Amino acid sequence: MNNNNNNYYDYAASTPVSPIVFETMQVWQSDKFANPSSSHEEGILAANAIQQAREIISEKIGAMPSEIIFTSGASEANNLALKGIAFASLDCKGHIITSTIEHKCILSTCLFLESIGFQITYIKPSKDGFINPQLVSKAIQTNTILISIHHVNNELGVIQPIKEIGDIAFEKSVPFHTDAAQSFCKCDIDVDDMNLDYLSLSGHKIYGPKGIGALYVRGARGANIVPLIHGGGQELGLRGGSSPTPLIVGLAAAVSNFPEDKSDQQIRAEKVFTRYKFVRNGGDKVVPSIWSIKFVSDAESRRFNEDHQWLVSQGSACNSLSNIASHVLSEIGFNDAEARRTYRVSFAPYRIED
Repeated sequence: MNNNNNNYYDYAASTPVSPIVFETMQVWQSDKFANPSSSHEEGILAANAIQQAREIISEKIGAMPSEIIFTSGASEANNLALKGIAFASLDCKGHIITSTIEHKCILSTCLFLESIGFQITYIKPSKDGFINPQLVSKAIQTNTILISIHHVNNELGVIQPIKEIGDIAFEKSVPFHTDAAQSFCKCDIDVDDMNLDYLSLSGHKIYGPKGIGALYVRGARGANIVPLIHGGGQELGLRGGSSPTPLIVGLAAAVSNFPEDKSDQQIRAEKVFTRYKFVRNGGDKVVPSIWSIKFVSDAESRRFNEDHQWLVSQGSACNSLSNIASHVLSEIGFNDAEARRTYRVSFAPYRIED
């Protein structure tokens, strides 16, 4: 899918709502607006549409429809996974393993949990941003209640060894969560093959609407989560509030219509980059739609900016409002000067072959 704004190269931050998703949502915004918790005919119609969306999303990751809990996005899903599991262990607290290059919503949640007595181990990446599964294995303690490692890094595009970490977690009987906001639909995901107990995903990274995401919760693990939002029993009692039918239907439509091929924009951009001297960060295990590039000099960086008024990020969108170097770049050893010459150029996402 292409965007009319040819200067926009920040799709890892957000994608447009595709025409087919927009069209699919419209009827649920106006004509079919009933609350899906209502027992009358219109409410049942909305509930059925939501159930169909669960089936579409669950099939994409090899889960059961009942294991999909809708949230407002991946950040809420991540919070529900980490806090929900931690709050179930408030009496004894416990130990959580994550990495130093997670999305900020994971790191901020871990910082909060540390402040109330939980122990957090932060795994450092390699210079390419790769999380070594053996470091995760060595960090496991008798009181470890969760491992949370992202699937694809939002700044570098690095694909983490989720299956290997999942195998370790399964062998040690430790619940395993991954933030899949940047990998869902792009990469093949099978929650059973990867031994995932929890998985977070987002709509606005895959041409769906903002304000919708989901948390996959393995059936046997649901009882181990304390809800963050209590309400009328929606989402198996794990997330209260009236279900946003248009957003949920839109998320499912985005999944069903996710593109298979790279955009013309990316093909053109790949040719443009042959004119500049830079290093692509992240090693060789990266999604092709996210490029973290470090120009070899300030002059080369200025030349690129003068030639092209591209809308890109320095780091991630979460870092764009500060002048501080991205925590991800700092963790892989970049100094301030190197970080200033580094840009995340992200193209319209599409499914990649393993």
